[in-house]
Order: sequence, then C-alpha cells, then structure tokens
Amino acid sequence: MEITFLGAAGEVTGSCYFIKSGGHQVLLECGLKQGTPENEKRNRDPFPVAPGSIDAVVLSHAHIDHSGRIPLLVKEGFKGPIYATHASKDLCRIMLRDSAFLNEKETQWENKKRQRKGLRQLEPLYSIDDAKRAVRRFKGLGYDVEQEILPGIRVRFRDAGHILGSAIVELTLTEQGVTRKLVFSGDLGHNGAPILRDPTVVRDADLVMLESTYGDRLHRSWTETWQELREVMNNTQRARGNILIPAFAVGRTQEVLYLFGLHFQDWNLENWEIFLDSPMAIEATEVYLRHNDLYDHDAENLWLRHNKSNLLPNLHFCRTANQSMRLNRISRGAIIIAGSGMCTGGRIKHHLKHNIWRQECHVIIVGYQAEGTLGRSLVEGRSHIRIWGETIQVRAKIHTVGGLSAHADQTELIDWYKEFHGRPPVVLVHGETGAQSTLAEKLRADLGARVKVAAEGERLDLVHPDGFE
Repeated sequence: MEITFLGAAGEVTGSCYFIKSGGHQVLLECGLKQGTPENEKRNRDPFPVAPGSIDAVVLSHAHIDHSGRIPLLVKEGFKGPIYATHASKDLCRIMLRDSAFLNEKETQWENKKRQRKGLRQLEPLYSIDDAKRAVRRFKGLGYDVEQEILPGIRVRFRDAGHILGSAIVELTLTEQGVTRKLVFSGDLGHNGAPILRDPTVVRDADLVMLESTYGDRLHRSWTETWQELREVMNNTQRARGNILIPAFAVGRTQEVLYLFGLHFQDWNLENWEIFLDSPMAIEATEVYLRHNDLYDHDAENLWLRHNKSNLLPNLHFCRTANQSMRLNRISRGAIIIAGSGMCTGGRIKHHLKHNIWRQECHVIIVGYQAEGTLGRSLVEGRSHIRIWGETIQVRAKIHTVGGLSAHADQTELIDWYKEFHGRPPVVLVHGETGAQSTLAEKLRADLGARVKVAAEGERLDLVHPDGFE
C-alpha cells in the first residue's frame, strides 16, 4: 500500500499521484504541466506507469492542471473508469475538448515552421477524438456518497468549494486486513467566495495530502476586495479606457459575472458594455447554471430573484473569432473577460496587444499566475512584454486582486487541517517551494503537525509512513 508523487510536487501544475493497494493501481489526478515552454514540453514525457496497467482514475476537479493529460492516458492504452463528480464530468467534456483543439492548432502552426526548415512533422499531444474517447470513460458520483471502485478501494467526494464540482477526495484502502484512509484536499476554496459553499470539514484520516498554493500568504478581506474593484471601475470610467480581465474559463469567469450582477448598481456597471470573449467560458457558464443545486445560500437566492437574461442586461457573448476581433475597435467603455487566465494563450493576448500600451486602460488580475507565464510578468511589474515576437510597452494600470482567489490562503489551509482528529501526518503538494516551506514551518510551530513536502518521484509507504518532521 503506497503512493508515488508524479506531479504538482514543488510546483502548482501537473497534479498526478499513483496509488497501489491490494494488487490494484489507481491514478489520483492526471493534469497538464503549464507555464514555461520547457515545462509544457514535459507533458510529452512517457508516463512512469504503463497506462494500460492502471485500473482506475480518480479526479478531484476539472481544471486542466488536474485533468488535462487524461486524453493522452487514454490514447496510450488506459481502458478503465474515471471517477469524478457529476459537475466535473460535465465540465471536463468542455475543457478536454478545448485542450485537444488547442493542441491540434498549435501543432499545425509548429509543423508549418518545421516543414519550411525540413524538419520532422510533430503529432499533437492528443486529438479531439482522444478527448471524446476519454470523456466516455467518466463515471459521475455525487458528494458524500462512498463508492467501492475496486476491491478494497473506496472513494468519497466532499465539496471543496474551489470550482463547480470540485472535491476533497477520501480514499479508503484495505490490504491484507490493514485499512488506511487517505484524504486529499484537492484545491481548497477560499471561504466566503462567490457562488459556491465553503470547503467541507473532514475529521478523520491516517494521512492528509494538502495543497499549498497560497501557503505563504493571506488574502485581503472580501470588503476590501469589493472596494478595490469598485475603485477600478470608477477610475477607468473617468480615464475613458477599457478594462481587461484575464480569467480562467471555469470558475473565475463565473465568479466575476456573479459579482457584477450582485454589485451592478454599486459599481456603476450600467455605464459599461461587458463582453465574455471565450466560447469555452460561455459553455462552462451554462454548466454552472444547470448545477445551481451546488450554490451557496446567497447565490441561490440571487438566482431565484433573477434569470440569466436580466441579471446582467449589458452582457454580450462573443463566440466567433469575428465577434472577438470587433472588440479591438472599441477604445473605451468595454469590460472584456477572456482566457487564458494566465495570459499564455487564447483571446486575451489579442486584447492585451491592443490595450496594454494605453495608459487609460486597466488590467485586473483575478487568479494565480504561475512562474514563467505572461500574466506573472504583468503581476511583477515588467515595463515591456512580448506577444507573438513583438515587444510592447506596458502603460496600462495592472491591478492584482488577490482577494478573489479561488484557493484557500495560509490561515484557511491551517484551519481546515486543524479539524482532523489526532493531527494525522500531512504531505504538502501543489505549491511552489517557498509557499510550501513557509506552510510546513507554520503547521509544525502552531499545531505540532508532522509534515513533509512531497518531492517528484518520491514513494511513500501508507502503512508505515516515515520521513515526517
């Protein structure tokens, strides 16, 4: 009975953990590595375990850094079931297809350059057909229902409050009369975040795997966050410019739209035209609307009082490329929400190219920006950025609204772990090195917790775990 850390160990992308128990093999998460081109090339590395030998995949949520290599796993021989919540299954149908489309497009462009140089043609990491085959292997489960997925292996999903359908994963493993309960936090949500309920408290575990994305920082209060956003709206309106919001298609986009509806009058949003420029985000928003049974009390009440047509009367959906390109002619009065959330691709790069050099414009960063991404460059205050080989001066005002994070901050991570009886040993995953070391020391100092930071490729015996400090 053991677990091997194959990804999101010392980094925040590429979540992947391999579990062996009772002669069965389970992959917990199967995510894409994101960030620098060098990091993304690692997605083509062979799986450390033969895909055909894996019996099942368990997925905490739909974000691509957790789910994005599943089509490749299927392409290379995996034939088992993929367990996720019902909402995650619906979202993965959209996200994996979109990821495959981008892979195919990027490979086509690269192959045109390689052909001119006389180089060997490349295959996409996986195709749209691979993504469709992967989605057919999904089996949806509800929250709080324990399910035996293999002899001696049971899974239960608990609400993680991160994005729609996101789950804390409880895995109960039994081998030769020995039972161990592994609790994986997945990505824990920020308490009080829009739309979704707060993360579920879990009391019992033999081992906790805890994400540590914001293990070294605290978020601003919600009151301060709302005030900050209101000021950005008003200041930009006076400056007669546009507002760009790079947003993840799933989760952050829906939260921003919900907040715009909630604060429509207070933020003077009737003076703006709001554009959601992302076909995938539009589809994901429809999934959010279908699963309103997962909303928190406030969002449920708002939805009962309104509908999608009158909550934001000045919201426009841009599905086609022509609709997107027309936005480049607008010089003021537009709020443009577009992906990708880290500005590494998608339509937001076009809008940055047309607006980032204009001092009357503003950019609102509402999500985590990984090292090596264009979004990280903006957060770090770079005076110039490069888009498609062109150097562009950054004159727009950049606002990093950390309070909107969909991840728990340091205090919330500690408070969630604090609820476990007996302080079980905890392994930190899904975090950069600095955040992990800070959180580890805090857990040890404040709670006397036994902590280790996962290293990629490290194997841990779940019956007799050692190496904790």
